[in-house]
This record gives sequence, C-alpha cells and structure tokens, in this order.
Amino acid sequence: MCCDFVLRLLTDFRRNCTHRHGGLIALCRSVRPRPTLFSVFVRTRARPRPIAGYLARVTAHDSPSETTAASADADHRVPTPPDTLPATLGELLASGWTSRSVVDELRANAIAKLRSGETLVPGVIGYDDTVLPQLTNALLAGHDLILLGERGQAKTRIIRALVELLDEWLPAVAGSELADDPTAPISPGAIAAVAEGGDDTPLEWLHRSQRYAEKLATPDTSIADLIGEVDPIKVAEGRHLDDEGTIHFGLVPRANRGIFAMNELPDLSERIQVGLLNILEERDVQIRGYRIRLPVDVMLVASANPEDYTNRGRLITPLKDRFGAQIRTHYPLEVATEVEILDQEVTVPQVEGVSIGMPRPMADVVATFSHLARQSSQISQRSGVSVRLSVTNAETMTANAVRRALRLGESEAAPRVCDLESLPASTMGKLEIESLEEGREGQIVGQLMNHAVLAVFRELVSPGDLGRVVDEIEQHGAVEVGDDVTLVEFTELLSGAPELTKVASSVAGDAATAAELASAAELVLEGLHLSKRLNKDAMGAATTYSGRR
Repeated sequence: MCCDFVLRLLTDFRRNCTHRHGGLIALCRSVRPRPTLFSVFVRTRARPRPIAGYLARVTAHDSPSETTAASADADHRVPTPPDTLPATLGELLASGWTSRSVVDELRANAIAKLRSGETLVPGVIGYDDTVLPQLTNALLAGHDLILLGERGQAKTRIIRALVELLDEWLPAVAGSELADDPTAPISPGAIAAVAEGGDDTPLEWLHRSQRYAEKLATPDTSIADLIGEVDPIKVAEGRHLDDEGTIHFGLVPRANRGIFAMNELPDLSERIQVGLLNILEERDVQIRGYRIRLPVDVMLVASANPEDYTNRGRLITPLKDRFGAQIRTHYPLEVATEVEILDQEVTVPQVEGVSIGMPRPMADVVATFSHLARQSSQISQRSGVSVRLSVTNAETMTANAVRRALRLGESEAAPRVCDLESLPASTMGKLEIESLEEGREGQIVGQLMNHAVLAVFRELVSPGDLGRVVDEIEQHGAVEVGDDVTLVEFTELLSGAPELTKVASSVAGDAATAAELASAAELVLEGLHLSKRLNKDAMGAATTYSGRR
C-alpha cells in the first residue's frame, strides 16, 4: 500500500514538472517499485515535437505558444526522410558527410540564398532596408541575436523563418535525447550507443522543422525547464543520484544542433537569466550536483519589448553583453507598406454565391487609421499599435459587408464607409487610450477614423471636381446611403447623379464592380461631409447627405 502511494505521488510530481522537493528525492532512494509500473510510464515520454506555428502560416507575428509542444497535427506535416539517406554511422562516413556547427550551417545557407537573389525571411514586408540587412550581418557573423520591438512587428515570424536556413535533413544517433551528432555524441546514452554499435550504429534523420524549439518566458519558468534537473522517476527505478542517466534535460539541451528561441526574454526572473550565460558564451550547460558539462551546439535568439529591455532594466547586464546583435524592429513606415501587408495577411471569408472584394481605398482607410493611432498623443505609444489592428479591422470590415450582402440577398459584397461602424469591436482591445476623462475611448477612436477617411479622400479626389458634385447633390435635395441601401438602389442613385458617378469611378477604377463603385461613392460623400461641404444626418442604419445651403 505504501509503495502504491509513493508511486502515485511520484507520478504526480513528474507530471507537474516540479523538481524542488528534496524530501521526495531522498524517499526515492529507499523505494524499489515494481518495474513494470514505471516502465509503462517511462515509455509514454516522447521527444519534443516541433511547434505547429512554424509549419503553418503565422498570421499573429508576435503570439507564440508557451512551450515547444505542438498539436499532433504538426507531426503529420513533417516529411518522411528519403530512403537514399544513410541508415548507419558507417554508411554516413562512407558518403563523405562532414559535421558542421549550427552557426556554420546557417551562414552557408544564407550565403547561398544571397547569391541566388532569394530573400532570407519570406513573408516579411517593409524591412528590406532596415531590419533584414542587420539580420543578414548577424547570421554571417555567427552571432546570437535579440529582436527588440513593440508588439505586432513580426519578431516571432522572423525568428521562425530562420529554420529555413537549416539543412533540410540532419543525421542523429537513433533514439538520442539531444539529437546527438553521430561523429561526436555528447549525451551519455548516445555515447554508449556509438561505443557499442560502432559503424553499425543506427541513425535517424531530423527534418529542419524538428530542430527548432521555442519558449515563452514567464515568471514561473525554472532552470529545470530550460537546462534540466534530476528526474525522480529515474532515481526511483534504482539509479543513483551520481548517475548522469538520472538527468532530465531541459529545452535548451534538447535544442542541440538547432535553434532555441526565447520570446519576451525580460519576463524571466534574474536568477533564471543567469542560467543562460554559459549557453551564450561557453556553449555548454551545467546541471546542479553533477560534474557534467554538455557542449551543446545551439543558436539562441530572443525577442523583447523595448520598454522592458531598456527602461525597467529587467534584463541583466551580463546577459545583454553576450548577445552578438541587437536588432530593432519597427512598424510599417508607409501606408502603402501596411496595405501590402493587408493583401498578404487578411483572410477573406469564402461564401457560396457571394463575390467579395476589398476596395483599395477602404484598405487605405484602415491602414491610415493605424498610422494615425501611432502618431496620436491620446494613444499609448509605449505598448504600440500592432499591425494586427489593421489586419483584424480589415477582416471585420469585410465581414460586415458580407453580412449585409447575405441580409439583402445580394451576390456582391465590398466594404463601404458605413462598415467602419463595426470596427470598435476589433479596435478597442488593441489600443490603450490615454485620456483624463472616463468614457472618451469611443470618441477618440471615432475622431481618428474620421481623420483617416478624410486623409484618403484628399489623396484620391481632385478638389477641382468637387464643386460640381456638391451642386448636383444640392439640386437633388438629399442623398440617402447606409447599411440598408441595396446595390440596386445605389445603382439607381448613381444613374441620376453623373458628377458623383464620375468622381466615384475615378476613385474605384475602371474595372470596379457595382459594389466597389458604391463603396467609392460613399467615400466621396463622407469626404465631402468631413470637408464641411455637405451636411450629414445619421439615424440608425440610414445616412443622409445634403447641401449646406
């Protein structure tokens, strides 16, 4: 009964990854449980899986999973090694394969891409003249690096893209915990396997996606998580504490011969940061209570928020000193760049029977809104205005247009100015408003949106064409638009307003659909109102524009 109790206690202890209670370690020395019970538990422990975010397209940029464990679906996407690859150490040596460090591997593949004219980080827009040259220099120099920037600046995407600079396949001793180099193993199990098997030592081939490990730094992260600790289960199996085989290696040693990424590095407590010093300089790990020093081959990359990194001093000075490169990321410098990002990142819903389009002027409004928010004194610039704001706003605006098309039974959908009313839901959670008055958040966001619409209107419409449009509307008395106006009604409206149609056509383009032309016409009307050329009366879903006379 006592033995069963201890077994359950140790199992819970191991599952929760708590290695801090010395009393249990001491208890393990005296307990000799039935091997069959523990062998079943031990066999269930698998090698760490590659994160799913690397193999899938990363749309959030800067929202990593907390650990390296991914869903089981990620395993299905790891390619199968070709049958032509050597299966034993002897075959590997006969093939002429030579071992090289991760730094040399990354450098060689980066050089090959540069010579062929390929980009080192595909899918990242707006960094060609700023971030990417610094990243290239760091890779060529063989430096560990830290990416410094606010949220939503593609830091995690850049880090994960480095995996593509690794060789597609890498040989390792079969079954080794640390992806050991067959010609220079470092873990006790792999050393014993090579010594016993010689040229017949079986190999396994790791895909580049399996050589990337990632951890989100949290205050409760421990040295055991990163470096390793005594495994009470192995001790309970009968091994002594001075046996290297009792060590359960952490994430960093298990990333041997690969890339280890630490997101939000300053969130690590200072005593845990100290544990990374040897990794960055001496390239080894030390497990407490042992004279073991593992010469791990790993490239360490990290991300941090500049406020945490520079102002609060939460990153210890020796650790900062050991990073070879500090690269500052930034938000898109131009509206056109942000629109290009929207073209790549926005997911447009697929609805049967509805053709969905994103008019360029409305994309410009969304991107301009984000740029104005980054310049506003009423928005906290310490936390930043993420590119995700533009992406989610564009998706929300498009979804509202689709909802209108489904409600009105139409086959075309395109966002209009009236769809901007739906954006507070996707905006308020991504902005930190700095206002002395309570309840002004909606008003501040509304003012910024109006400024964005007006800026796009003035850029696209020539002032000389507006006088005739205003005269035309004053002759008609009023023009009614809004969320309840169908495309048929909008077409009838434009057929009786040739001057408005002319200006709207120049904004929408020659190949514009009826929905896109209606979107352009509503933008022109709103721009005239914001320019104080027309009056606007909004009631519910209906909006009426009329002359000011």
